Amino acid sequence: MNKQYDIIIIGGGPIGICCAVEAKNKGLSVLILEKGVIVNSIYNFPANMTFFSTSKLLEIGNVPFVSHNNRPTRAEALEYYRRVVENWELEIETFCEVLSLKLEDGIYDVKTNKGNKVSKNIIVCTGFYDHARMLEIPGEELAKVKHYYDDAHPYVGKKVIVVGAANSACDIALELYHKKAEITMVVRGGDISPRVKYWIKPNISNRIKEGSINAYFNTEIEKIEENKVIVNTPNGKIELENDFVLAMTGYKPNYSLFNTLGISVTKTSLKEPIHNPITLESELAGVYIAGVIKAGMNTSKFFIENTREDANLIVNAILQKNKIS
Repeated sequence: MNKQYDIIIIGGGPIGICCAVEAKNKGLSVLILEKGVIVNSIYNFPANMTFFSTSKLLEIGNVPFVSHNNRPTRAEALEYYRRVVENWELEIETFCEVLSLKLEDGIYDVKTNKGNKVSKNIIVCTGFYDHARMLEIPGEELAKVKHYYDDAHPYVGKKVIVVGAANSACDIALELYHKKAEITMVVRGGDISPRVKYWIKPNISNRIKEGSINAYFNTEIEKIEENKVIVNTPNGKIELENDFVLAMTGYKPNYSLFNTLGISVTKTSLKEPIHNPITLESELAGVYIAGVIKAGMNTSKFFIENTREDANLIVNAILQKNKIS
């Protein structure tokens, strides 16, 4: 017979780990199910990425985060969250994908690719980085099109189109420019995003102004072909010779999983998972929403530092509900 947990957490990112720590600290049994590796989203960040947040703001579980500089690197964050899991002796199954959820006699039966798990409560905190917003244009399926960026090496000396003008797009454009790639930015709006980091925006703006980085504003890609792309500019349609397209167009929550689990979302363009703002419980009794997915498509609203409190809200709500019942 499967072990019954007080809480099963779907998603082993920083907030999932934070929820597990809070649950264990309050005497509850908890299991984390992660379809990839521990903090899978951070693992898939660019290899040389540095966080905008300070290490102090990324701390969870009362485990100090010591980094070489005020803003930690991806490698330091991976090491830190591994250490939190080890320190709290958290039970976590990696490469374990949740396939369905079924409520029977007040207990949730969680079907995964590694067998079934059972729990009284579920916390969903799956983030959004695993699901890119697609361009939905012909040619997007070509191997030259990437929605994730890892390292500059493959693009050295190549003609690269970077789609977008937010933080990721600007960071990548600058890094590849310094690695001698020929960079063209294709931007739907009329300027660089106002949310771009304050030390990055002047740099990218100056490179565009001097012509070191080409940029087409108020422009969209119409079609991607093997050796070129076709773009619609304010002055008409043009063709650009091209080796790679890096589509930094953002990400979204896993709405397919929400549908599979039975989690309803709002009918607005934000498509936020419906939940109680105080307890974070969804319309499904005993199923809670945590982390950045609370905001739906508004992926710039929440971060690690302003969702750490979700763990306390949810665990207290579960304990209160059990006390009343």
